[in-house]
Amino acid sequence: MRLGVLDVGSNTVHLLVVDAHRGAHPTPMHDDRSVLRLAEHVGPDDVLSKAGEKALLRAVQEACVQAEKHGCDEFLAMVTSAIREASNGLEVLDRIRRRTGVDLQVLTGEEEARLTFLAVRRWFGWSAGRLLVLDIGGGSLELACGVDEDPDVALSLPLGAGRMTRRFLPEAQAGGRPDLAGLSTLESYATDLLQPAAKKLRGTGKPDLVAATSKTFRTLARLTGAAPYSAGLQVPRELNADGLGQLVGFVSRIESAALAELRGVSPDRAHQVPAGAVVAAATMRALDVRCVRICPWALREGVILRRLDSMGGS
Repeated sequence: MRLGVLDVGSNTVHLLVVDAHRGAHPTPMHDDRSVLRLAEHVGPDDVLSKAGEKALLRAVQEACVQAEKHGCDEFLAMVTSAIREASNGLEVLDRIRRRTGVDLQVLTGEEEARLTFLAVRRWFGWSAGRLLVLDIGGGSLELACGVDEDPDVALSLPLGAGRMTRRFLPEAQAGGRPDLAGLSTLESYATDLLQPAAKKLRGTGKPDLVAATSKTFRTLARLTGAAPYSAGLQVPRELNADGLGQLVGFVSRIESAALAELRGVSPDRAHQVPAGAVVAAATMRALDVRCVRICPWALREGVILRRLDSMGGS
């Protein structure tokens, strides 16, 4: 079957179309993403603006066109933290459903963590043993650990790179150099928030493999010497604590506009790199992790795998 998955995140809208059946490797047929920055349309009153709703509507309509163009037999759509935390989020989704026929499912943070864990487990396989998965999104940080395909512990913390940039590093968001005091405050905030989560995760036992997924971790790994995306998905990529520590020092002293010119950095996300680096470093430190393996599969692949598993023997 040909399956389309639309992932509306805090930063981007991502449509992935795959050919797949139960027990088979999902084969990508179309992969398209666009910048929406939906979280920036949610005001201090937690209301998604009319402009944000219109932008989301256009994105869903375009995804429907692409899904039909590529002959999708089934179309799954989901939204994460930006809509999840907007006070009028469900009303907006209801209006979009009536306009497009698309029922955007709101995933909880725990569901995100579990689906991402499933994807990473399938990618690395059972030989990975006890698996710990880290995922920094635009709005939240997902953490999960376990020995099976469903993790023993799945957590979500409001430590997304976009959210932290808006809250602590507005200078970086405007294209400038991040404020050193803001970086220090962010580091303390993340460390405090991670303490109880780290305790829960450590209580499950020492992981045999620690994996990280998301655009943030891929960018950080690339900036510390990992192979570029063009080298292929099968090339091993890692991010170690020492390299990340040096990177934090570097990105704290460079303007976002200049950072955007570096290879491996998406211009539309360059301003989020400093916050993402600080959160990644704080997370690895809290969990006593020295190195993570970068996994190319994440939430979208987890949704696909869960759907295929539900088909039974068909």
